[in-house]
Amino acid sequence: MKLSDRQNEIIELVKKSQPIKSNDIAEILNVNRATIRPDLKILSMMGILEAKRKVGYFHTGRSLLHILGSYIKTISVMEIQTEPTVVEETTSIYDGIITMFTKNAGTLYVVDGKYLSGIVSRKDFIKAMIGRKEVESLPLPLIMTRMPNIIYLEPSDTVYDAAFKTMEYEVESLPIVSKELDDKGNERLVLIGKVSRTNITRYVVNMGKSKE
Repeated sequence: MKLSDRQNEIIELVKKSQPIKSNDIAEILNVNRATIRPDLKILSMMGILEAKRKVGYFHTGRSLLHILGSYIKTISVMEIQTEPTVVEETTSIYDGIITMFTKNAGTLYVVDGKYLSGIVSRKDFIKAMIGRKEVESLPLPLIMTRMPNIIYLEPSDTVYDAAFKTMEYEVESLPIVSKELDDKGNERLVLIGKVSRTNITRYVVNMGKSKE
């Protein structure tokens, strides 16, 4: 998202002379009011400027960075989620490694039927290879992260929540899950998607492109 040179000029004028009316802004910029009307409308809608009737425009103190931060708190993770790379609990460590590299995945999601039971990262595979033999026969559950240590997202979470958790817990991706009770009445996590750092970065970049 990028403001035009004139919009930035308007912001600076309002900061210095608030409250200031639109006709005064137009006169200083040597344009007519119709020319700057769209700019004033955009800046007001973004929350950077506030208009008070018969008084003029004020600067709210909110920067473009604040506006972007507030915006991503309204976007659901479901809008940027992608398909996770899934393997069954019976998968061996060796087959997990093959799957990770053939799928070009940074994380494998281990499932028991439809339920998420664990997560395996590239670091986990590296640790497994050190000092171990016969990885062809060792199952993934031996090295995976299990509940309650799995950091996850729910459909109601936002892009901001995803960004915060990837940074806070230093993980490459997060599963998106829904919760339900299994046949034994235990709460289980149903894997429905994932969000990675790449998803988040791509979304922010595309958002910037679309607003230029």
